[in-house]
Amino acid sequence: MINIAIMGHGVVGSGVAEILINHNDRISKRVKADINVKHILDLRDFDVAYRDKFTKDFNDILNDDSVSVVAEVMGGINPAYDFVKSCLTAGKSVVTSNKELVAAKGAELIKIANEKNVSFLFEASVGGG
Repeated sequence: MINIAIMGHGVVGSGVAEILINHNDRISKRVKADINVKHILDLRDFDVAYRDKFTKDFNDILNDDSVSVVAEVMGGINPAYDFVKSCLTAGKSVVTSNKELVAAKGAELIKIANEKNVSFLFEASVGGG
């Protein structure tokens, strides 16, 4: 099983959560592993079917050794940079849609990921930003 955490539940984060949760069977079959959204970090409260997955404490993600992949969809530099750097340092792969973070800190985060033998991934449009 691959446990995933999502940091942020705005437009992008809620879309990521809904796709991973609502299409879990199809995604799990395609990647040949069970996918589980274990934590969603956001300071706001949401009335959604998966509300039991929410946390307001980043340490719930950082200290959960079962989480191996983190999706950062918070945007901006702070606190995203500190959170992503901490996740990578802790041996968790990170995927982001955060153009500002990649532009400002991408080289450093890629270096940390390489040193820890994990992935720091972003899409082409983020790289273009």
